[in-house]
Amino acid sequence: MAGFRYLLDTNILSHLIRHPQGQVRRHLERVGEDSLCTSVIVACELRYGALRSGSKRIGERVQTLLQIIPVLALEPEVDEHYADIRTHLEHQGTPIGHNDLLIAAQARHLELVMVTHNVREFQRVPRLPVENWIDE
Repeated sequence: MAGFRYLLDTNILSHLIRHPQGQVRRHLERVGEDSLCTSVIVACELRYGALRSGSKRIGERVQTLLQIIPVLALEPEVDEHYADIRTHLEHQGTPIGHNDLLIAAQARHLELVMVTHNVREFQRVPRLPVENWIDE
């Protein structure tokens, strides 16, 4: 997928917005911007959070960030991963939130590393590599 290696979750991008020179920025510089992307689901969550906050500054930062980092649409094949992951997690008695499920299915379909601060949920997804760029 166009050289992408990492799919950034909402909490990672939110951290970058709040702490532009923090740990996440150092990781971005290490791996290179060309290896990064995010999901349209993440973009929705970021825009919702900015609008709900009522902060023009946060809205502008979200807008700028989403112009820099590629936002990937969901592809039809994501549905198979979604069904597989959801069934597995429900059988284990450890479901995850619906948005996180869609993000995980997209990352797994594209064979990307899921970068999130919400490691506990995403690590339960089989065959999904997970990294946390905040607590390293």
